[in-house]
Amino acid sequence: MNTPFDDMNPRPRRPGLFARLRSSFLTGIVVIAPVGLTVWLIWSVIGWVDGVVLPFVPEASQPENLINRLIGNPRFIMDAGGARVPNPDWIQVNIRGVGVVVFLLFTIFVGWVARGVIGRSLIRWAESLVESVPVVRSIYSGVKQIAETVFAQTERSFEKACLIEYPRKGIWAIGFISTDTKGEVARRGGTGGPMVSVFVPTTPNPTSGFLLFFPSEDVIELDMSIEEAAKLVISAGLVYPGDLPVAEGEASPGS
Repeated sequence: MNTPFDDMNPRPRRPGLFARLRSSFLTGIVVIAPVGLTVWLIWSVIGWVDGVVLPFVPEASQPENLINRLIGNPRFIMDAGGARVPNPDWIQVNIRGVGVVVFLLFTIFVGWVARGVIGRSLIRWAESLVESVPVVRSIYSGVKQIAETVFAQTERSFEKACLIEYPRKGIWAIGFISTDTKGEVARRGGTGGPMVSVFVPTTPNPTSGFLLFFPSEDVIELDMSIEEAAKLVISAGLVYPGDLPVAEGEASPGS
């Protein structure tokens, strides 16, 4: 006998075949897309570097010529009439990545020379010439600052991830501690104590953001790594690092 309460909690309906296929397809896209895009991007960059670098490699040192010379296969042969014609057995080789290897070796060599006394002298002389050209000077100085910021490995990395109250009290933001604040900013800060420089990135592009100066006591250092904090910012809060154990006596932010 049915009662009026029999249908109060109906059993959930199982998704249909189309819904299950759609869910599997979307899951597959989530798995394949990052791998496929990464492989495609790396492959494209390698091809672009090859196209730029290989034309500067002497013809005799091109991979195609080296391989054919190694097996004794000439590029041209004489036909029955004594005319010089292309060799139909010539092996054409397109090895992607050779230009990248050449570029790496050339860059290492330039860096090795630049670290010596003669290399530093040549760089100073070349930079003095560049500084005398108005337009080139601006382009060179900008590119040099970007390269030094991105590739310099000493005193250029963030120290720790942190929490700060920004843009007002009660609202918390992820930041990256860069250095202790020094110089005129520290003297005129008006806090009377130590200050730290904090970079607050924007979401989802963490390469832009704000440089802020906080009293040290207002900055809460986090146990998560710089990489984990960056993932949290880039994902707009969707990817959280695994929760770390709270130290005894440690209070949560705002408590």
